[in-house]
Amino acid sequence: MAVAFTREEDYESQAAHLPDRPISPHPNLVTASGLAAIEAELAAARGAYAAAQAEGGIGADRTAMARATRDLRYWSARRAGAQLTEPAGAPDRVQFGRTVAFEREDGRQQAFRIVGEDEADPAAGSVSYVSPLARSLLGKVVGDTAMLNGDPVEILAVH
Repeated sequence: MAVAFTREEDYESQAAHLPDRPISPHPNLVTASGLAAIEAELAAARGAYAAAQAEGGIGADRTAMARATRDLRYWSARRAGAQLTEPAGAPDRVQFGRTVAFEREDGRQQAFRIVGEDEADPAAGSVSYVSPLARSLLGKVVGDTAMLNGDPVEILAVH
């Protein structure tokens, strides 16, 4: 019974030392909505940290404190490095913060908004500016062709 208790305690001790969430080496460009989302995540992380501290004591769940601390470090770093970036220049040019519609060779049409890494959600129609898709489209204008996975796509609209 003492061995089982020790192993359980060791497991909890290991779980309490979670590795940090990786921070991208790219500049943390964000849209206004992306900055608001980072601030909301930071507030939630502060709340989770305060709740984990309040639980404190010997019987406390150390993994909850480790998760809260890790998330607080991550979102603090992301907020500190956030660079609010608005589209500038020609409104018909594919840029950070703009939505680009394009047509694939097989006739499928797609549209994505180019955003920061933390706010990217391809299923919801947004991709990170460092993604291969965004990098192939950035700087193009309506009528231009870009290569995507070895296939040409035509830019239909930018807004």
